[in-house]
This record gives sequence, C-alpha cells and structure tokens, in this order.
Amino acid sequence: MPQVISPQQVAASLQELWSPRVIGEVDDTFIKVAKVQGSLTWHSHDNEDELFLVLKGRLRIEMEADTVELGEGEMFVVPKGVRHNPVAEQECQILLIERKTTLHTGDVVTEKTRSLAEQLRPV
Repeated sequence: MPQVISPQQVAASLQELWSPRVIGEVDDTFIKVAKVQGSLTWHSHDNEDELFLVLKGRLRIEMEADTVELGEGEMFVVPKGVRHNPVAEQECQILLIERKTTLHTGDVVTEKTRSLAEQLRPV
C-alpha cells in the first residue's frame, strides 16, 4: 500500500535541532526535513546544489555575497560551491532536497554535523 507522508507533521515531531531526517527519495536525491533554531555553521557543497523550503517559521540563509530571508512556503536553492550559513532566530521547520552525496555540513565538521546513517534513522 502506498505511504502518504506529511513533511510538516514529521518535521514538527522531531526532537533534535539541526538533525535532518530522510523522509523520501527520488532517483539520486533525498527529501529531508529538519527542525532548526540558531545558526548551523558556514559551509559549502562543492558538487551539489541544496534546496531549502520553509514549512513553518522563518529562515535566513547567509552567503558571502548576499543574504536571503525565507518565510513559510518560500524556497531558495543554494548553488553548488557557495558558502552559506542557515540561521533561524526562532524555531523553524524546513524541507531539504539534496543529492544523496551531499554531506550535512559539507566541508566542515562540528558538533551539529550529522552522518547519513543518523539522517536515515526512522522517525
């Protein structure tokens, strides 16, 4: 039987901040949700674009050359190779679309970095 998923419900149920969870996949791409607040870290993905869609709240994506502010229902694609830092002043729920090769914090490892195995844990 086909499984219907509500990204908003899954994101709302998450307990950990900055810990994306895979909720689906399309070809070589993962669909992920996360609950975020505060700042992640400055990083880049040399070979992959990264799509951010705000499900609830507001998200600021700081980049070296510019900054974008996203509200509910808005999305932005960070192009490959662009250093960026996602920031949420208040709790925010996001959906991410990334290639399966995309590392959580790209070229940087911090205490917030999550491995693919952690992101694939059941919700």
